[in-house]
Amino acid sequence: MAYRVLAINPGSTSTKIAVYEGDSPLFETTLRHAPEELSACADLAAALAFRRGIVLGALAERGVPIASLDAVIGRGGMLRPIEGGVYAVNERMLGDLREKRYGDHASNLGAFLAKEIAAGANLPAYIADPVVTDELHDLARLSGHPEITRVSVLHALNQKAVAKRYCRGQNLRYEETNLIVAHMGGGASVGAHEKGRIVDVNDGLGGDGPFSAQRCGGLPATGLVRLCLRRNLPAADMIRELTTRGGLIGYLGTDDGREIHRRALAGDERARLVYEGMAYQVSKEISACAAVLKGSVEAIILTGGFAYDELITGWITQRVSFIARVVVMPGEDELRALCEAACRALDGGEPIKVY
Repeated sequence: MAYRVLAINPGSTSTKIAVYEGDSPLFETTLRHAPEELSACADLAAALAFRRGIVLGALAERGVPIASLDAVIGRGGMLRPIEGGVYAVNERMLGDLREKRYGDHASNLGAFLAKEIAAGANLPAYIADPVVTDELHDLARLSGHPEITRVSVLHALNQKAVAKRYCRGQNLRYEETNLIVAHMGGGASVGAHEKGRIVDVNDGLGGDGPFSAQRCGGLPATGLVRLCLRRNLPAADMIRELTTRGGLIGYLGTDDGREIHRRALAGDERARLVYEGMAYQVSKEISACAAVLKGSVEAIILTGGFAYDELITGWITQRVSFIARVVVMPGEDELRALCEAACRALDGGEPIKVY
């Protein structure tokens, strides 16, 4: 059966929505919000009313009545660490998001919007594979210092979606397959998928693993301490420096892969060195995941925005193809991933979990 699903992905300056019927998109759109519109949303109720109104307006404009849908699914927000999967939106989840118990982010609105819009037609409301998805085994949590625990923060929605999509195409069961998935975007997360669980992954937000478009990644500990002392910045400002002004933008002044690609091919040796350096570090992280999986790897999947660049994917393939076949599945397709997750829940292909 081709279920019709509305997916909602709230961001800091926009709300992305899509309606899929089975595998086919009826439409996808990005609804951008002016600063003055957002500043008028002084509290949660106002923010929800504003975004709900524009989502409903977009559906009406395209002739898609709420009653024609089978489910509504929102982007998962900052919740407590949970295993991956599809979750029914419930009051406990909304309470944690309402109180910002685990963090404040625009994606926190996803569950609220799904619930409120679905309620109008008595439809199920879901979230799936939020960034706080945590399936790490105990060995992966050890950092080397007893007061610091490694945590799981990653591009779980896209990692899980491309892994499952690959398995479907190969007539494999995700729950029986070992994969390595490298997501390369503003941040980078490289996960070891062991029989349906991401048992190890670098913290793609907090500064671990490869450097990326904007993030420093893992830095030498003593060098980082000296940098913090030299800058003498408040902790929040230093974290912002490490997670938004490092990586490509720190080295080259831009995080535009197309521009860096052009400069590298035009003979800019610095651009080529740094760009290949990012691929080099992703390759090292992939190889570390291969060790986690004891060398039993069906495939390595390269995804995210930088997977569109054949320079990046070529450099990585040269270094890691001895481990397993390398498959390039570029982009994020978060809306598609949400719709696929909802369809799996509706047809019984994936259990609906309780938060």
